[in-house]
Amino acid sequence: MSIEKYNYTPKDIVNIIKIEIFPYLILVNLSNGMVFTEVTDIKWEGLVLNEKKGIIITGAIVGILATVLVKLGNPVNMGLCIVCFIRDTAGGLGLHRAGVVQYIRPEIIGMALGAFIIALISGDYHVRGGSAPFTRFILGIFVVIGSLMFLGCPLRMILRLAGGDLNALLGLTGFAIGIFIGVLFLNKGFSLKRTYKMQKSEGYMFPAVQLLFLLLLLIKPAFIFFSKEGPGASYAPVAIALAAGLIIGIGAQKTRLCMVGGIRDMIMFRDSHLISGFIAVFITALIGSLLIGTFKLGFEAQPVAHADGLWNFLGMVLCGCGAVMLGGCPMRQIILGAEGNIDSVITVMGMYVGAAFSHNFGLAASVSGPSSNGQIAVIVGLVVVLIIGFMNTDRSAEVKMKGDVKLEI
Repeated sequence: MSIEKYNYTPKDIVNIIKIEIFPYLILVNLSNGMVFTEVTDIKWEGLVLNEKKGIIITGAIVGILATVLVKLGNPVNMGLCIVCFIRDTAGGLGLHRAGVVQYIRPEIIGMALGAFIIALISGDYHVRGGSAPFTRFILGIFVVIGSLMFLGCPLRMILRLAGGDLNALLGLTGFAIGIFIGVLFLNKGFSLKRTYKMQKSEGYMFPAVQLLFLLLLLIKPAFIFFSKEGPGASYAPVAIALAAGLIIGIGAQKTRLCMVGGIRDMIMFRDSHLISGFIAVFITALIGSLLIGTFKLGFEAQPVAHADGLWNFLGMVLCGCGAVMLGGCPMRQIILGAEGNIDSVITVMGMYVGAAFSHNFGLAASVSGPSSNGQIAVIVGLVVVLIIGFMNTDRSAEVKMKGDVKLEI
């Protein structure tokens, strides 16, 4: 079955993608506004990814692929999680010694490479940097600390909710409040200042590192760690996970899919363009979890989650506020880094360090609940993020931002 090509002029067509997706997926027919399911092979082409239909279809595909990855081996309600997968990769590289979360995740590699390739092809690849890099590094650390208190990034928050995990409602509330706090700073003139053009060779380093990670995953040298049990030992076949990441990277690069940007634009402009993609993620992931039998409604005994509402809430307040100041959620930072934004690469490196700190110093929550060290770290993180907000606010500046996570002063 296929989704028909939309009748747009060549000027409107920014990208044509032909994809063979795996059997037993959810087919979402968005061309006539209806959603239904069918066991099928899906072929689609002619997506106009800069239109609202494009971001909705991209979001639907993310939800579909998250379901497929769970069916093929990824942890339940964790078909995709940027922060969790960065944490696993950090463990696989030996940056922490938490034995249950050590595995170089090919989904992250695929996202970065997919976004890099499509940015080169479409002319969106521009190498730039120099916008408060160390501040972004620190913010990256605390975004991960907040996320690992909740046990998931914004994307996994939506997937957990779609799987029936009501703890994610508290996380979502905290996330929205964190974004609202960040928007208050933006309205007062917050900015990490402009970027500067850099040599193209600087931008090539990020995808090159991803290729190195892929090589290490495939050849499995003795110094790379692989979990024997726990979430790190649950994974889909490498080829399928890598392909899923490539597809998501391409779609996210062309549509600017970003949960932070979606809620921010709703608050600032009542613009639903970006958030519509995550609504599509939720709908398709919900249908998918029902189809594969992983849906479980409630607060208690949810997979890779805890039921401490206060710290689920506060962890995502920290994540949301920090991500607004960074200009995008963890997934968006990977995509921007692949497009040549070196500041986002620095942010991603901060995320790796934050993941390592979280497990080396007992900051990450577990299914048993948050640790005292983690609670202290979240409070410290909230204070640090607020200080960064105040120190980088220029009340004489006029901030213009809509439809993307980039700040223009």
